[in-house]
Amino acid sequence: MLLPPDVSQSQFDEAINSFKRAIGSEWVFTSEKDVGLYRDAYSPFWGEPEERRASAAIAPASVEEVQAVMRIANENSVPVYPISTGKNLGYGGSAPALSGSVVLDLKRMNRVLDIDEENASVLVEPGVSYFDLYREIRASKAKLWIDCPDPGWGSPIGNALDRGGGYTRAQFRNHFDAHCGMEVVLPNGELLRTGMGALPNAKTWQQYKPGFGPWIDGMFSQSNFGVVTKMGFWMMPEPEACLIGRFYADRYEDLSDLVRIVTHLENTGIVNGMPGFGSPLLQRRVPADPQGADPNDARTVDRALHDAFYSGDETARTLIAERVKSTGKSCWSALVKFYGPERMVRLQWELAKEKFSEIKHIKIGEPEIYGFPLSDADLEKVHKPTFGIPSLSVFNYGIRTEGRPEPLDGHQAFSPVIPRTGEAIFEANKVFAEIFKEEGLPVPPFGLPGCVWERTLMMIFVFPTSKDPAVNQKYRRAFHKLIPRAAERGWGEYRTPVAYYDAVMDTYSFSDHALRRFHETIKDSLDPNGIVSPGRYGIWPRRNRGDAR
Repeated sequence: MLLPPDVSQSQFDEAINSFKRAIGSEWVFTSEKDVGLYRDAYSPFWGEPEERRASAAIAPASVEEVQAVMRIANENSVPVYPISTGKNLGYGGSAPALSGSVVLDLKRMNRVLDIDEENASVLVEPGVSYFDLYREIRASKAKLWIDCPDPGWGSPIGNALDRGGGYTRAQFRNHFDAHCGMEVVLPNGELLRTGMGALPNAKTWQQYKPGFGPWIDGMFSQSNFGVVTKMGFWMMPEPEACLIGRFYADRYEDLSDLVRIVTHLENTGIVNGMPGFGSPLLQRRVPADPQGADPNDARTVDRALHDAFYSGDETARTLIAERVKSTGKSCWSALVKFYGPERMVRLQWELAKEKFSEIKHIKIGEPEIYGFPLSDADLEKVHKPTFGIPSLSVFNYGIRTEGRPEPLDGHQAFSPVIPRTGEAIFEANKVFAEIFKEEGLPVPPFGLPGCVWERTLMMIFVFPTSKDPAVNQKYRRAFHKLIPRAAERGWGEYRTPVAYYDAVMDTYSFSDHALRRFHETIKDSLDPNGIVSPGRYGIWPRRNRGDAR
């Protein structure tokens, strides 16, 4: 059995026996078969010594049992790694950051505790998935939408704590910002409620975020300072209508104006749904666009055309202009979305058309207007998370198709946040293409960013993972080059797979790594025995820092 690096077999055995007494022996998993289920299916270290592996797993069913687990872990110095549904594929899955940790699986804490239609809020436990919450809201007949990522089998709490995002209005698609109040079991077993929840019998826990004194909720996102056992979220009231519109531009240089105008419309509140950018010429549609061919279908890449987009010189622009003319496909597209009363979204669409008319020869697509509930025909064609409906369709990506005879084993994502400008998009693509060439890897198709967050763009470069160590090693080398090369230009990752936590945290180095030292100070104060998620997001307790660096 794999053990934590500084825990003896007798200590570990004592902890396991105590866990069994506290939560029931049937919920303590130690067999190789059971523990193997907590491996990261997309691990870039699969089958190598560096692969992160758990020693055991435990599944408490209540806050009181979580508190008991924390006390036992402290008494025996056994590290635990909390997960909600464990479906964080591409970012580490259910595997711990420190091999030998005991996975603290919160799947049995799966209650939707409150649905408040009037306040448009919910209160949930960590084992609740987006599907679970959607079903409960439907059963209650509350006219509320959830904002969910792709895919929907994850946990609202887990996704929010990792600062994930979705697809609807800005104040909801930033999932951590949409939370209101949390309950946390601290490493010593004490129970904390944040915001108004610290007031006994509070009536506004899911209404007012700060409470009194410093607002500390952010300390529990992307951290290892406690175990979140309850969390409130603000839901999006079901709108009367959603309008989706598209604009098309033919010149290579038009991208900068498209980005500028979309940003202006979003910042002024005219566009209130997640916008996006695509390229019909490159067969790159906007994510979540219900129109167009299947984005997961593999096609032959026109290498010359993609190289032209990467270079952007005069020769390349001439080729692009020729292809636009010969194919009739526009160089760029911009998608905008509006939620609200039908009269209002139609007016917002007219205002958007006026603003986009600043671009010479702009072309305007016919908008789509959806009313609710959606018809069966619309449900078949739309991107469901755009309409508050969880889905697993994202797993079409990488499946075996005629154009892709070998399916992918898995993926990992390099996800830097860049300025919201066309110039930054071009620069990022060039920088990343250079690294792929240096490493002898196939240069990916020209990438367009996501607009999940307001005022910034998120580039996502998806790397394959494999069960072949040699393949994984090649892509890890590229990943490790991308991190500092992006940081040199001021682009930092918002989130990363477990394998790269330390490398990314190293780049947040202002004032001799003052941020990391601050994290470590908090960690050592709250968790002196270093039992909660050692290494999560590059935060190591004192007992493990020599191993980590």
